This record gives sequence, structure tokens and C-alpha cells, in this order.
Amino acid sequence: MIHKLFTLPIRSLIKLGGKIQEEVDQELFNLPYLQQQLVELHMMYELGEIDDETYEEQEIELLRRYKIAKEREQNMH
Repeated sequence: MIHKLFTLPIRSLIKLGGKIQEEVDQELFNLPYLQQQLVELHMMYELGEIDDETYEEQEIELLRRYKIAKEREQNMH
């Protein structure tokens, strides 16, 4: 019984950690959100709000996440 008392909080934390990871993954790799971010980034660049270097760095990161999201989507089907 004492063993159950000590492992219950650990199991709950592991479940919570897994749920948080799912939420983060869903936001980081959400295709419509990433598409919106790419459009907004391009608009900021066109309006001169960000420089070439910033645009390229952020675009690379967004496209990397977009590629991962597309691969995940294909693997689910």
C-alpha cells in the first residue's frame, strides 16, 4: 500500500507530462497555424518590419516545422 502512495504522484506527473507534450506538439506542428505564420512573416518582410536575415531565419524554422507536420499527417493516414 505504501508503494502505491509513492507511485501515484509519479504516474500522475508522467501522464501530465505526456498531455503537455501532446498540446505543445499540436501547436508547434499545426498546419493551418504554420501557414498563417508564414503569410504573416512574409507580410512583415514586405512591409519592411523585419530584415532579410530575420526573415530567412524564421522562414527556415517555420518551413522545417511545416515539413514535420506534413510528414506526421501522412503517417496518420
